[in-house]
Amino acid sequence: MIDGDTIELVGGRRVRLVQIDTPEKHVECYGDAASALTTRLLPAGSHVRIEQDPKLDHVDRYNRELAYVWKGGEDVNVTLVRGGAAGVWFFDGRRGRYANDLLDATEQAQAAHKGLWGACPLARFDPNESISSGPAS
Repeated sequence: MIDGDTIELVGGRRVRLVQIDTPEKHVECYGDAASALTTRLLPAGSHVRIEQDPKLDHVDRYNRELAYVWKGGEDVNVTLVRGGAAGVWFFDGRRGRYANDLLDATEQAQAAHKGLWGACPLARFDPNESISSGPAS
């Protein structure tokens, strides 16, 4: 695991979890907690399935693969949003195949004040922008 929304696979391949954004660890409110949740969901040695979205870019400018990450039947991207560890980010306004699931998960997390939505009073949600949770305390 690199941070809350980027993982490293065996062999060094890096995968950026597409359509979501977690606060930056050590910098933004809830960033360390978001990274810790990703580590708990995907401990070293986890078997995952990587699913790219034909509607979206497959690689970002940092040469990371952009994909949904599945562990068993669990879409980890959606799980992170549902737990309040990530927000939705439709880069360039493009919505992938799980856009509605991600938006529903955001609504649930915000309504329940889960994760960053309860811990970060400056958190704001705009699906067309990266997450903004305020500075780490």
